[in-house]
Amino acid sequence: MKRRDFLKSTTALMGGTVLYGLATPAFAATPVSGGTLIWGHSETTQNLDMHQTGTASTGRVLQNVHDSIVTVDKDLNVIPNLAESFEQSADGLVYTFKLRPDVTFHNGKKMTSADVKFSFERCKDPATGAVNFEVFNAVESIETPDDLTVVITLGSVNAPFLSRLAENGAGVIMPEGSGDVQGTTPIGCGPFKFVRREFGNEVELERFDEYWGGPAYLDKVIAREITEPTVRLTGLRTGELHMINDIPADRIAEIEGDPDLQVVSWFPLNWDFVNFNHDFEPFKNPKVREAFDYMIDKEALLEGALWGQGAVTASPSYPTSASYNHDLKQRPQDFDKAKALLAEAGYGEGELSVVFKATTNYPYHIEAAQIMLEWFRMAGVNATIEQLTWSDWLSQCWVDKDFQITMMNFFTLWEPDFLYYSLWNTEGAFNYRKISNPMVDELTAKARVTVDPQARADIYKQVQTIIHDETLDVILWFRNGTIGAQPSVMGLDTIVHPNGSNLNFHRVWLQG
Repeated sequence: MKRRDFLKSTTALMGGTVLYGLATPAFAATPVSGGTLIWGHSETTQNLDMHQTGTASTGRVLQNVHDSIVTVDKDLNVIPNLAESFEQSADGLVYTFKLRPDVTFHNGKKMTSADVKFSFERCKDPATGAVNFEVFNAVESIETPDDLTVVITLGSVNAPFLSRLAENGAGVIMPEGSGDVQGTTPIGCGPFKFVRREFGNEVELERFDEYWGGPAYLDKVIAREITEPTVRLTGLRTGELHMINDIPADRIAEIEGDPDLQVVSWFPLNWDFVNFNHDFEPFKNPKVREAFDYMIDKEALLEGALWGQGAVTASPSYPTSASYNHDLKQRPQDFDKAKALLAEAGYGEGELSVVFKATTNYPYHIEAAQIMLEWFRMAGVNATIEQLTWSDWLSQCWVDKDFQITMMNFFTLWEPDFLYYSLWNTEGAFNYRKISNPMVDELTAKARVTVDPQARADIYKQVQTIIHDETLDVILWFRNGTIGAQPSVMGLDTIVHPNGSNLNFHRVWLQG
C-alpha cells in the first residue's frame, strides 16, 4: 500500500473504532511457565516513583510493578481492581471502596486501608511532587473504618474522580511508609517485582508469585532501552531480543511480510503536537502562533516523518471519545497567510529567529523538526534545531521550561480531565508551555463539577475550539502503535493496555 493510500485508510478510522491487528501462529497452545523475555524498549526510563514520573516510557515498565485501586475494561469503563467493589453516594461526594483481602506487596506486607490512605495522601501532598496531585484537590477526608474499607469524602463534586484513579498514577497503591525508596527501588503489588535498573541501559523485573491475580508465566522481563530504531530491529531479527515496541515506520511493511516474525499493530498509540513557549515574546502573540500553524503541511509531515503510520487530527481527544470535536479542521499550509500574520505581528521577513528543541528519544521528532524548519525558513523565519537526549529534554523543556518551540507526544490520556486539565489549565501538571488562558481554566474547572456525561463532553469540545482558535499548540496526528516479536512469544493479544500505551506482561509467555 502506498503511503498516501495508507494515510487515507487510517484517516477513515477516526470516526470508528480502534484498529488492533495481530499475526500469530495458526495453532492453539497451552501456556507454560518459565523463561526470561528480553524486550527492546524504545525509550529510556526516568524517575521510578510512580507518583512523580511524568513519562509514559517509565510508566510502561511500572505498569507491571504496580496496580491501581480501580482500572478500566477494553471499552474504558471503570471497573474494580485492588478494590473488589466501590460505591458512590447519590450526591457524588462520598466514595466507599471495599478492598480485596488477598493483596500482598512485594515486601511481603498485606495491603490494608492504611496503605490506600498513605498512597492518596502522599499523592495529594504538594511536597511529594506528584504529577497527578490535582486529582485529590477536592478531597476533604480519607477514613479507614476497618482494614478493608476506605471512605473518601469530597468537598465538592469531582465528576472524573473515579476515572482518574483508574490510571497507575493517581490510583496506584504503595506500602505505607515506602515513599522514600519508590524513586529507585519501586515496591508495588503488581505481577512483577522490581529487581534492578542500569540507568539508560536496562530494567529487570521478576515474577511475583504471590500476585493476587495469579502468578505470571514469565520468570523475568528484561527491558533493554534501545532508542535507535535500526539497532532495535536488528536485535529482533538476530534473536537477541524477543520483542520490540515501535517498529521503525519505514520497515513495518517488511516486518509484516516476514513469516518468521509476529506483528501487533493498533491505533492510536499516542498523539503529537508542536509546542510554543508562551513566555517567549513572539509567541505571546496569537498571530505568530497561528502563522507557524499555517507553515505546516500536516499530511506531508505525517508521511515524511512517520511514513503515513497514523492519521492527522485537529483534536487530541481519544478518537472514540464522546468529547472528540469532529467540527475542528486543521489549517492548511499557506505561506502567504503565514507571512501576512507575521507582518501584522510586527515581524518582517528574516526578522524572527527561533530555536527548535527536539529529542533524539523520538527519532521521528528529529525528522519532523528538520522538515518543519525548512517550511519555517520558506516563510521567512530564521530557524535552527537543537537535538537533545531524553534526559536533557526533560530537564530543559519539561522542568525548566527553557525552550522557544519544541515537539512532544502524549500517551494514555484517554480521560478528558486528565488530558485537558493537566495539559492546558494554568495549574496543570503537564503545562510546561506556560499557557494561561482564563477561558480554558474556567471550562476545565466547570467540567469537573458537571456530572452529565454529554454536558461534560460538550465542555471539552469548547476547550478544543479555544486551543485551536488561539493556536495554544498545533495538534498534528495520532500515531499507530506496533510490536514486533519472535514466534516463540505467546499471549501478545493480552499485552496492550486499553489505554493504547501501557504494556502488561502478566499473561505473556514463551513457547518452548
